[in-house]
Amino acid sequence: MADDLSRLHQWADGLLQNLTPAARRQLAREIAQRLRASQQQRIAAQQNPDGSAYAPRLRQKVGKLRQGKMFTKLRTARFLRNTVNDSAAVVGFAGRVERIARVHQYGLRDRVRPGGPEVDYARRELLGYTEQDVQMVEDVVLAHLAR
Repeated sequence: MADDLSRLHQWADGLLQNLTPAARRQLAREIAQRLRASQQQRIAAQQNPDGSAYAPRLRQKVGKLRQGKMFTKLRTARFLRNTVNDSAAVVGFAGRVERIARVHQYGLRDRVRPGGPEVDYARRELLGYTEQDVQMVEDVVLAHLAR
């Protein structure tokens, strides 16, 4: 996937240099909005960027498993934010949930609750690029340049 992103960057770099800063900001905003929507849909489907399913929830008490999908609040616009300027479009988590997202993104060790036991969390990639995301960015750039 890194090869696709570097290829995309090389391809778009020369084309975007001809745009005004305001036009680049507008393009970045459109890309960020679409990327956020894509990430939200993927999180709702409980899938990693490679298409595999998230690791199941951990049992909280003996014999009990918490019901429902994971990360329902994290995928809302309140926490999953896009930041835009004339040189970048960033989609990421804001506030306190950034730590929660980082723990799951990289499969780190964290406390279940303050003062509670430490647990090794499974890796669940909340943010990442799919091949469709890279294709969408290419399409948006071409459509923007065609206007």
